Amino acid sequence: MHPDLSLTLSETGAGRPVLLLHGGGGPATVAGLAERLSRSARTITPVHPGWDGTQRPDWLTGVDDLALAYLHHLHDRRLRDVLVVGSSLGGWIAAEMAVRDSSGVITGLVLIDAVGVHVEAEPITDVLALDARGLAEHSWHDPDRYHVDPADLPPGELARRQANMATMRTLADNPYMHDPKLLRRLGRVHVPTLLLWGESDRIVTPAYGAAYAAAFGNAHLELVPRAGHLPQLEQPEATYELIETHLLRTTTRPVTTG
Repeated sequence: MHPDLSLTLSETGAGRPVLLLHGGGGPATVAGLAERLSRSARTITPVHPGWDGTQRPDWLTGVDDLALAYLHHLHDRRLRDVLVVGSSLGGWIAAEMAVRDSSGVITGLVLIDAVGVHVEAEPITDVLALDARGLAEHSWHDPDRYHVDPADLPPGELARRQANMATMRTLADNPYMHDPKLLRRLGRVHVPTLLLWGESDRIVTPAYGAAYAAAFGNAHLELVPRAGHLPQLEQPEATYELIETHLLRTTTRPVTTG
């Protein structure tokens, strides 16, 4: 690990290691999922450098840098049989980790409405160009429930969100939200991979998710009804049950459930 990179991590539970990677919305978007997973697994949830006030070294300028940092962290801790779960940007990080995992540390993947690849017929919506209402319309099955007017946010919360988006621009804006080489590399990833997709996602559509799944060597797609880009928030029980099934199915050692 680089001496100037200090990872901010939360760790709860016991059992199989699960690395849970948040998307552009920050760690709050996976907090509930982390709590549920910790009942049956050792759940490790980082805050990506640059999010929520954490420090990002100047050299960390791409998703590949984050993928390697997290792989090095798993190696340094001698963790094995790791399930990596990533939401949106976190799913992209998870996929980049898998193509670089030459030691077989990762034995399962879950990508939740992930970005990261280019699908010609299904372009990724530029969320950085949308206003708050447009973002809600593209992100949620029920946008009226989740839409937040920035004018109603406290100054500190607005500043946090703006800083997070600035970090996301640094890491993922050129080319926008994808690695041009990733799609063709995924065929060599044979660990069991589950792609979970909200049926109403308009940032990356279910058709995009199907193309993503088809690129892996061993993957399948599950759609979550009445959910958009963050099914773990709109349909938490359905999302958790699908992930737990994959957790139990893909482990190489016994898992205690509770």
